[in-house]
Amino acid sequence: MRKIAILIFIIFCSCNKEKMKVITKEQPKEIPEEVPYFKQIKSNDIKLAEPVYGDWLFSRKEKGQTFEQYFRSKHTVPTKDANIIYIRPIGNFNVLQKRQIQLANEYLEIYFQLKTKTLEPISNDVVPNSARRMMYSHEQLLAGYLLNDVLKEEEHLNRIALMGLSELDLYPKPEWNYVFGLASYRDKVGVSSIYRLQDGELTSENFNLCLSRLLKISSHEIGHMFGLHHCTNANCVMNGTNSMEETDRHSIRLCSVCQRKLNSCIAYDNKKRLIDLEKYFKKNDLNDEFDLMKKDIKVIQ
Repeated sequence: MRKIAILIFIIFCSCNKEKMKVITKEQPKEIPEEVPYFKQIKSNDIKLAEPVYGDWLFSRKEKGQTFEQYFRSKHTVPTKDANIIYIRPIGNFNVLQKRQIQLANEYLEIYFQLKTKTLEPISNDVVPNSARRMMYSHEQLLAGYLLNDVLKEEEHLNRIALMGLSELDLYPKPEWNYVFGLASYRDKVGVSSIYRLQDGELTSENFNLCLSRLLKISSHEIGHMFGLHHCTNANCVMNGTNSMEETDRHSIRLCSVCQRKLNSCIAYDNKKRLIDLEKYFKKNDLNDEFDLMKKDIKVIQ
């Protein structure tokens, strides 16, 4: 029986620590007082449902990460020399797919309150035949080749994170059917595929569902690059997930604890970010997501 790839990015960390270049800061020991904003939006946190067979937490007993643990950890933070998130499309994208990438760029810039830039697409031809295969009548690319031999070699001005978005399906090794993506969190580089987010084909009818999935996955993975662990506090975009169905059930919203972590890392205006997200969701007819932001705005006013 073939192994089924789970909806996570497999972390590949180099054993040679001298080659790891990580932007970190030493956190002071004193934990800052929780500001009213996080206490107020906590009322909108939704408790995680009891995991059932097939769910991420059913077979993984994660302890989660408290704010105190995050605050005292070493993690990447923006600096004047590293403050831009880059997206690198890989492949040939149709009009609807290009629109999704554009909207993902807009979203990530609002979500992290950091400049986000989409680079020019590169051809699938960068991957040699030895790192491609046919699986069930469609082509797949070896995720590790894209990560290590393509993306890690790229250097961009003021880069803090780089996310590749592949048009084609990905696989991590011969015995696996597929993987949604692969990342090196230490190097702040990852690659994800949009292939399985589209339910076979991206259309105007499933556009918003597929966009929501892309926004969840991209913000989740880049969140890891800023040191956020999987959330066990509430229904949250940082929850671990085992399947597309579980991803669809999870919220696009960061819970109050994870918002506090991110804000301690990236010093943005919480209210402005919330209003920007509300406007984004309204403009793009993401109604459920809009309602979540509207509820948070209501409790902070």
